Amino acid sequence: MAVTVKECLELQLLEVEMLLSMFPKRGEINLDKDAVPSVQRYLKNANGAVPPQLEYCIALDVGEAKVKVELQVHLPHMYPQVAPQLFARSDALHRQQQLQLNTRLTSHISSLDSGDLCICEAVQWVKDNSLPYLESSKISSEHASKEVRAKESLHRMWIYSHHIYRQELRKKIFDSAKKLNLTGFCLTGKPGVICVEGLQENCEEFWRVIRYPNWKHISCKHVDNIETEGDIDDLRLFHGFDDLQFQAHGGYGLSNDYHMDLGQFLEFLKQHQSGHIFQILFGVEGKLSD
Repeated sequence: MAVTVKECLELQLLEVEMLLSMFPKRGEINLDKDAVPSVQRYLKNANGAVPPQLEYCIALDVGEAKVKVELQVHLPHMYPQVAPQLFARSDALHRQQQLQLNTRLTSHISSLDSGDLCICEAVQWVKDNSLPYLESSKISSEHASKEVRAKESLHRMWIYSHHIYRQELRKKIFDSAKKLNLTGFCLTGKPGVICVEGLQENCEEFWRVIRYPNWKHISCKHVDNIETEGDIDDLRLFHGFDDLQFQAHGGYGLSNDYHMDLGQFLEFLKQHQSGHIFQILFGVEGKLSD
C-alpha cells in the first residue's frame, strides 16, 4: 500500500517531539514557531493546502571542548520514504573538512533502510564522527596563522530572482545574512534582487543555504572580488542588511503579482556606487526620470 503525505507528516511530528525531549534547552533546536502548527492544521484537514516542508537546526556539542556543530535538517513531505536533506556546519571547520564530513554523513544516511526515521541516527553520527575533522581543521588553522597574509578579499554577490514573496523565504535570507556577518540588501517583490558582501566563504555559504533545496527561479548574475591590504570592512558598500521597500505597481493580492518601482531601485544603486549593476541584472541601461 502506498504511503501518503499525511502518514509521512505524522511520523515527522513524532520525530520532532522526540528531538525536543532530547534537546530541551533554549537554542538547542532552532525551529520556526509556525512550522509544527501548520503541519498539525493540515493533519486535521488534509483537504487544505500542504504545509511548508519542515526545516530546523540542531546545535550539538562535540568532544570534551564542546565545539559547536550545527546539523541543518530539511524534510521533504515524503520523508521518511525519501531521504532527508542534511548539512553539518561549524565555524571551527574549514571548507574542505566540512565537505568531507558531509560527504560521509550523506553516505551513512543513504545506507540506512528506506522508510525509517533517521534524524536521531544522524545526530548521533555527527557527534561520534565530527571530532577528527575538527582536529584536522585546528591544525590547518595553526599552520595558516604562522604565515603572513598580505591581503584580504571582499566578496560581493548580486543575485536575481523572478520574484521574492514568501515570508519563510525572506526570513531565511535575513537570518542567514545576519548569521554570516554579511551586509547588503533584499528587494522583495517582482523582480527580486539580493546583494550580499563579506568574506568569500560566508557569501558562498549564504548562496548554498538560500538555494537549498530547489529554488528554481534564481541566479547569481555578477560577483565582485576585491583584494585589499587593509580591512575588508572599508570596502563594503552597505552598512547593514537592508529590507528594501519601494513603491509597487500592480495589485497585491492572491496572485502576489506586483512589480517594484525599478526607478527607485536604480536611484538606490547609484547612491551606493552600483548603478552599473542595473544593466547586469536586467539587461537594459537604467535611466532616472527627471
